[in-house]
Order: sequence, then C-alpha cells, then structure tokens
Amino acid sequence: MDRYTRRAVLQAGVVAASATALAPRLFSEAMGGLNSEAKSWTLSNGLVERTVAFDPGGGLSTRKITHLGAHFDLVNEVASRENMGQEFSFECNGKHCAGASGDFELVSGDSAETPGGRSLTARLRHKALPLEVTVVYRVYAGHAALRKHLIVRNTGRDPLRLSHMAIEALVVSTGPASETTLLAEYGALPRETFYTGRSEDACLLATNSRTGNGLALMNEVPGYLKRTEVQGFYDPRHMNIGVMYDTDLMPFERALAPGEEFSTADASLILYRKGDGFNDPHWALPRYTAQVLERRIDRAGPPWIFNTWEPLQRGISQEIAMEMVEAAGTMGIDIFTIDDGWQQDYGENEVNRTAFPGGLEPILQAVEARGMRLGLWAPLAAIGVATAVYRDHPEWAALDQEGQPKFTGTAAGQKAVMCMASDYRAAAAARVIDVIERFRLAYVKLDLTTIFNAYGEAPGCWAHNHLHGSWAESLVRIYEGIRYVTARVYEKHPDVLLDLTFELWGQKHIIDAGLLASGDLDWLSNVGDTSEQSAGPIQARQLLYQRAISMPVEAMLIGNLQADTQPIAERFATAIGSAPVLLGDIRKLSAEDRRWYGEKASWFKKLRNKAALSESFFPLGSWQQPTATQWDGFARFASSGAGIVVLFANESDVKDVLVQLPLLPAKQYSLRSVMTEKDLTPRGGADWTHGVAFRFESGQKVEIVEVSAS
Repeated sequence: MDRYTRRAVLQAGVVAASATALAPRLFSEAMGGLNSEAKSWTLSNGLVERTVAFDPGGGLSTRKITHLGAHFDLVNEVASRENMGQEFSFECNGKHCAGASGDFELVSGDSAETPGGRSLTARLRHKALPLEVTVVYRVYAGHAALRKHLIVRNTGRDPLRLSHMAIEALVVSTGPASETTLLAEYGALPRETFYTGRSEDACLLATNSRTGNGLALMNEVPGYLKRTEVQGFYDPRHMNIGVMYDTDLMPFERALAPGEEFSTADASLILYRKGDGFNDPHWALPRYTAQVLERRIDRAGPPWIFNTWEPLQRGISQEIAMEMVEAAGTMGIDIFTIDDGWQQDYGENEVNRTAFPGGLEPILQAVEARGMRLGLWAPLAAIGVATAVYRDHPEWAALDQEGQPKFTGTAAGQKAVMCMASDYRAAAAARVIDVIERFRLAYVKLDLTTIFNAYGEAPGCWAHNHLHGSWAESLVRIYEGIRYVTARVYEKHPDVLLDLTFELWGQKHIIDAGLLASGDLDWLSNVGDTSEQSAGPIQARQLLYQRAISMPVEAMLIGNLQADTQPIAERFATAIGSAPVLLGDIRKLSAEDRRWYGEKASWFKKLRNKAALSESFFPLGSWQQPTATQWDGFARFASSGAGIVVLFANESDVKDVLVQLPLLPAKQYSLRSVMTEKDLTPRGGADWTHGVAFRFESGQKVEIVEVSAS
C-alpha cells in the first residue's frame, strides 16, 4: 500500500479500516470486454433489469443496470468495461477476495422463479482458498428494486476467518458529479457526495438534481454493523458505492468452521425518478419496504396496541389492569399489553403474585371477552441473577473487557446481560415460546440490552467460550442470536407479532431493514407526553417524518403518547401516521372520550383494511423540523387514490394551509373531514398539483381528511 498516496487510495475506493490499516479495495481496475468464454445473465421483472457476466479472466461483474420504466441506465455496458466495480469483496484469512477478479472460477449460474419474483444465483469457487461464494440476486414483481446477498462456505478442513465484507461494490452513474445530490440518515438529511454512512444511514438517496434519476442504497446489515460508502468527488461521471459491514468502529469478523456457511445481510438498490408518478421515491420506497421487507404487517395493517408502561411503569396490578381492559375495549384497542411488572423476575415467566394474586388468567379472560388479544413485555438478554438459567449457566453471561460479567441498569435494578452469541439463545427462545403458549399472546415486546446498551454501556462480549471467537465476532453473532430466537418463535407461532425495541437493537430511535428481517415491529422511542408542554406528539412526528422516507411506517411503534393527555385528537392523529400505540391512564378518560377513540379507531381500521396506505408517505408543511410555531402534517395514499391527509396547526394560529400532492393519480377525488364529519369540495388530479386549501375550523388544531378516488 506504500505506493498509494492518500488521494489515490480514496479515488480507488479504498476505505480506511483504522489509523494504521486499509480495508480491501471496493472497486477494480478497467477490465475491457468479455472474452469468448464469458457467460452473462439478465435478471428482469419488466421494471428493472441487471445484467451480470462472468469472464474467466476477470471474474463476476455487473455490466448493466436499467430502470425500464423511467428509461435510464445506472450502469451501462460501455461504462462498466471502462470503470468496473468489484461486485463484492472481503478478506479471508487476510487475503483479499473480489468478485471482479481472477480469484474465482464459475461453478454454475442459474435463474429461477421465486415467490413474488425471480432470482439469479451465481456459484463461484476460489482458486486458491477452500471456499465457495454464492451470489444471489433477486427482483420482485412490481418493484424497481434489485436485492443481493452472499453465501460464503468453507469447503476445507480448517477454520476460515472473514472480515471487511462488502456485499455490493459498484461504479454507477446518475449523471455528472456536479448534478448529483445525496440524502443521508434515512434519506432525509442533505450531505456531501463523499460520505460514510453508519448505523442511522439505513438508506441513502443519490439523485440527479436535473433529471430526477436516482438510486436508493438500502444497507440491510443490522444496527451498528452497517457501513455504506459513497465516493462521488473524484470522477466527473461516476460514483463508487459500497454496501458493507463496518470495518472500524464496530468491525465485522466472522469465523467459518469446516463445512459452515455464512449468509450476509442483503443490499437493496431501488431505482427511481423524482416527480415521475409512481416512479417517485415517495411511492417506490414505501411500497418496496412494506411489501418486500416487512414480514406480515402489510397484509391488513398494524393492530391498535395499548401498553401499560406509562404512567404506571412497574406499578401495574391486577386491579388496575382489569379497569384498563374495560376502557381499552371501548377505545377500539386490538392488543392489550402489560409491560414490565407482570413477571416475578427478569428472565422467567412466573407471574408476580403480589401484584397479580390471581395470575394473568383473569386478565386474559377479560381481554379476550372484549374481543382483544393479550400482549406482554419480556426482556430477551437482561435477566436476574436469581433465575434458574443464570444459576445453572453463569458461563453464558456476556463479559466485559476485564473478563467480568456485564450488568445493565433497568427499572428493576441491575440485571445480568446474557450473551446472545452463546447457548443462552436456545434458552431465550424456549422462554419466549413458553410465554406465548402459556398466555395465548398475540404480541411480545422484546426489550433491553443485547449487543449495545442504548444509554452508553460498552458493546459486545469478551468471553472466550461462547459461539464467537473474538470481541469483534461477538457483534455480528449477537445479532445472529436475536434472529435465531425470532426464527424459532415464528416456526411454532407464525402469526405472533414480535417487537424488537430500540433498546434491544442498541441505539436510540433506530430502525433498519436488518431489524425487519428479524421481527415485525420496532418500539422506536419513548417520547415524554404527560402534559400539553411535554415533547409529545411534535417529537413523535419528528421521529416519524425523518424515517418515513425509507422505512415502513407501519413497523414503527412510537411510544409513549398518552391517550389521556389533552388534546386527544392530536394523539390519535399522530398515531395513525405509524403503527398505532397508546399509553396513559385510560381509566381517567371520560365515557365520551373513550367512545370518541373507539369510533375513530374503527373508522381508520376499516379504511386501512380496504386501502393499502403503506404504499406511500408524503410529509407536509414544516416536516423537517416540526415546531409549535408552524403547521406540519402528512399524507398516506394507496396507489388506487384512497388515502388520508393529516394536518396539525400546532400553536401557529394558521387558519388555512395549502397542500400540494402532484404525485397522486389523475382521478376525481371526494373529500370528507373526519373531525367535523362534513363533506368537502371534490377535487381533481390537477387541483392536487396546484394545491388544495384546507381550513382549520374555529378552535380546531387538527384536521384529518379521508380522500376517496372515483
């Protein structure tokens, strides 16, 4: 590496792995055309296509990526021969391995029909190392998206060690570098086009500011392990991209025993054209994430969930719960969830008989009698030292760098953190399955520290007798352990909803496609909402708007909006922007307010059942920074034209707002105010392009409009 200057290293797509070492190159030198022995395949769904070729002298490479609907190339044949990406890369036992190189020979290449689309599988064998790499490309009907992952298999008799893993390593073009823009942090924050994406950069949007042609880079590596490289400074026509595991802050390492396989996370490339109808990212991204990445929520929409955590916290009791069940049944709640406090100790399923002398059976019967289902909170890895599993297997505890057991602070005091990259994961799976079966649960909120405490405790595990061979390997293995648990739960109970909270995933307010690959829902945050002066709905909407561009809103549970904090209309209207969850002492709600919630929840569930509102999301007004002094809002529409427009006046004193939605289908629309129950003036497609005016009635600070297309 001494022959490279720092600028040359950056131009070549090399990523610094530490202060003293450099990761393998993501992008290869020019390789010319294909020779006579080359093979190529084109994977297409009618909207997008990718041509992949294998050249015996130059390896596997992408030769063309085209958005057929919007008629533009992201990679074309001529440019790919002159400036080719490495396709994928990693280090194995310290040796750099790249797809577009002479390192591999082709074993097979096959395309096949898959559920909802097609796949292309290229199987490669390394010429010097005992390993095979299977590259799996997929497309899905109705989506201009390309998805890819690798399967690396040890074919030898000795262990192998993988590091510096890049799933995608391409050279693409959205046009001249001077016209290219980049949006980071879930696709909402403008950034420079020479950029390293980290844990909150679940999706990056690179767009040509003149043509609107663009690419969404969705890194599906879980949590802190993700890293996405964009280098658009040094080539006037091309951009280097790398969808990777991290190399420095939370470095990827993975051992492979003889015969063992490692499947990487996926990388998704979603092509779009801004302003071009359904090709616009406001349609293309929500539809893809909801219909492809979500496990099952999109079928009928998310349930309405009530949770007991605030304001009671661990003070929940049988008497209080029974009173709340009565209120929740009137409010249209689908799942009544008892949070922390129902159990005797963290890590066991025995009921706290002091708070619940009759156990949970009376509550379960009352919940089901009101047409609801029961949900429970459960810690996954933070457990009490008096539990049987800790007493019998203290060796499963995660260790810190000094070799001491790790502990974390909880509402019930200090608890041991068990390592999900140990045999503890099987015990954790058995406990979750047991609590589901014992209490006929529809939903489990899996919580607290696993890989990384969201409030500052050190990540990972330093034990030497677990399933990981090093601290770095523990990071990816712990995420694998979480998925091990959820996979086994789904095997026995495929209809249960598993909520992987931000504390479990390891960072405040985090959501990503890696989480969606493991669970159904993400308790995204705990927003204070005890009074009208609390952070409340405005901050809940800040979280929603920033993530809704690229993450499915119906996977987001944004706590802790209190159903009894006034004005209740703002809590309800905010909740229907994501997966609706309400907390609060609902015993205090008047009979009128309970009926109001019930009527409005019933209206929304009927609408969501007939209209796929998950197909789009449009933030409105001061969405980038909602404030008390400006109006904000959002619109959610199905491609059929049915949808909602939700507006918040806040303390702005605004009477009228103009809503522009130029991407709606060209149809005639009927409008009805859900708040006043009055019909509004019908509108046509051109009206939405120029702007539709809405008025807040006297004293009204929230407006919800149901829109129907004819």
